[in-house]
Amino acid sequence: MKLRNVLIVVKDIEKSRQFYHDLFGLEKILDNGGNMILTEGLVLQEEKYWKEFLGKEIIPENNSCELYFEEPYIERFVEKLEKYYPDVKYVNKLMTHSWGQKVIRFYDPDGNLIEVGTPM
Repeated sequence: MKLRNVLIVVKDIEKSRQFYHDLFGLEKILDNGGNMILTEGLVLQEEKYWKEFLGKEIIPENNSCELYFEEPYIERFVEKLEKYYPDVKYVNKLMTHSWGQKVIRFYDPDGNLIEVGTPM
């Protein structure tokens, strides 16, 4: 068995596609109308379809999981984040853990938690 994708729920699929392209360089592989597969295995699912499928409300900023990216030039990434998305909501701005890894955590436009860290 092999993990193929990670799916996140978004309100506006095109806005989210642009966000993940701008910051992480992810490209669209397949658009199924309300469900879009991006490179690196990220799937965007429009909230209205997910709510219909589950029959439950979506809880943004639930902090139960995160998307983790590694970036060796993290200061450049932070500059890009602040340039393209100055109103981003941070969990923590750039910090250095006791073991030496630099990380930043923030939410995407739909409240999905993202961490970007330097490689270990």
